[in-house]
Amino acid sequence: MILISHRGNIKGKQPELENNPTYINLAVKKGYNVEIDVWYNNGFWLGHDEPTYPVGISFLKNKKLWCHAKNIEALSVMKVEKDIHYFWHETDDVTLTSHGYIWAYPGKQPIKDSIAVMPEIHKDNLDVCRGICSDYIEKYK
Repeated sequence: MILISHRGNIKGKQPELENNPTYINLAVKKGYNVEIDVWYNNGFWLGHDEPTYPVGISFLKNKKLWCHAKNIEALSVMKVEKDIHYFWHETDDVTLTSHGYIWAYPGKQPIKDSIAVMPEIHKDNLDVCRGICSDYIEKYK
């Protein structure tokens, strides 16, 4: 089972810390993959609603990161980089990541071999999923 911390959260939402590179690195050091929100505006930035934390491209090439493109520019630039695991979605039921994973919107489980996002919201059936992305990822360990 792939365990993915949502924006660096492990034990619940921490809006003031989410997408902060230091916070993300802490989750990675604890052994988790991390979904991060990536913007491109004259360089790469992390942040949910807007570009907040500048990061270099080398930061995004970490194999533990799942980069959610938040603007078309981020998607376009990440697409040409071979070592970045990225995807785009808004409210679609599912999307495919650049590494071929099915990323499923909350409440859409069960989908075989998918990543269940926030399964605790809808008490999703996780019997056939490949991984979980959650603000409470520690409880799935």
